[in-house]
Amino acid sequence: MTEMHSPRTCLAIVLAAGEGKRMKSELPKVLHKVAGRSMLAHVLAGVAAAGADRVAVVVGPGREDVANAASGANAEARIFVQNDRLGTAHAVLCARKAIEQGFDDIIVAFADTPLVQPQTFARLRGKLADGAAVAALGFEAADPTGYGRFIMHGDSLEAIREHKDAAPGELKIATCNAGIMALAGKSALQLLESIGNSNAQQEYYLTDAVGAARLHGLASGVVIAPETEVMGVNDRVQLAAAEKLMQGLLRENAMREGVTMIDPDSVFLCFDTKLERDVLIEPNVFFGPGVEVSEGAIIKASSHLEGARIGKNASVGPFARLRPGAKIGEKAKIGNFVEIKAADIGMGAAVSHLTYLGDARIGAKANIGAGTITCNYDGFRKYITEVGAGAFIGSNSSLVAPVKIGDGAYVGSGSVVTEDVAADALAVARGRQANKPGWAIAFRAAAIERKKK
Repeated sequence: MTEMHSPRTCLAIVLAAGEGKRMKSELPKVLHKVAGRSMLAHVLAGVAAAGADRVAVVVGPGREDVANAASGANAEARIFVQNDRLGTAHAVLCARKAIEQGFDDIIVAFADTPLVQPQTFARLRGKLADGAAVAALGFEAADPTGYGRFIMHGDSLEAIREHKDAAPGELKIATCNAGIMALAGKSALQLLESIGNSNAQQEYYLTDAVGAARLHGLASGVVIAPETEVMGVNDRVQLAAAEKLMQGLLRENAMREGVTMIDPDSVFLCFDTKLERDVLIEPNVFFGPGVEVSEGAIIKASSHLEGARIGKNASVGPFARLRPGAKIGEKAKIGNFVEIKAADIGMGAAVSHLTYLGDARIGAKANIGAGTITCNYDGFRKYITEVGAGAFIGSNSSLVAPVKIGDGAYVGSGSVVTEDVAADALAVARGRQANKPGWAIAFRAAAIERKKK
């Protein structure tokens, strides 16, 4: 098989012009997310990993949102518009200017098939390297109804027959077309331009490139992938199915790299989640984009992490929320019902329970008592709270930013701290307690008399 990064040049054409009416959404179908990334971005990443040197994305008219998303996922992607919906071959020819640049291999992929692996795209390229003019991706369908069929003559692919155009005998064939195809660059335009529209839909089918290759005396090859890998997404039910399959792949990869998941099915990963070996993940944990967890860390049950970095042997949760910008130092502890946002928690620091820390820097081995919050926002701007190494913040304290608590300082429980506290000092910022003996007896007696009236 050809290496994934072959010296052969490659153009990937990603078709993203489908409307997706069955999604019943204002959001274009291909921008719906699987594992935290749009389906379009998944496909663009897959063809890039398979060695595509250039990418062309074909969008529908007025779909600047899809074009912008494609450019965001691949800054060098060229955008082409298919103004008239005349079939898949017509859509590919909308990228004619890219094809004419002259590439050895051309991959044609669809933006609503997010599960296709880079290795599968590479296998298609391998068929071209072995001399095929066309390489088609297929699968063995549990139920072939509605799919195009592979018409084989021995090991040679003779044609791909759309379901509506298939003869009764051909409808019994279970080897079906996944839609994805690779074309040899030197003959691609010749084949695409020779495709006609004499079919039930009067459209120009990309699948007819196989028959065109045969008429020109050129060979067509076949690559077979699992049905689950090539599934397309057309509605919310299929989107959920794709999410489930993607999560299974991500979890398996993580566990094979040394991550322990007590209940894998309850852990939801993002496409870019980075987990080092000996990380332990308890049940019901959700990873949003941009999370990195270092070796030996524990993520306890029912925690939600996004845009966070967790250091070696740190502990997070249960029931913790880490928001973007959270940096948890080595051996630090983030306990139950703690929320961290844009805060750097130092090595060995403890934030054990019922706390909010936002826009803060917490020194090594500092202890943040239960109920502590940083008051970091005045309705217009965010401000920084700094807590020094080894400082102790008593329970139910409010730190009104901007404020600095020095190394080794103490803040008495229940304090509202509005001024800096020097190192090793004690800050107590609360009203003085006053006790009134017998007050409760008189209060109750008066309340009873009022009730009688």
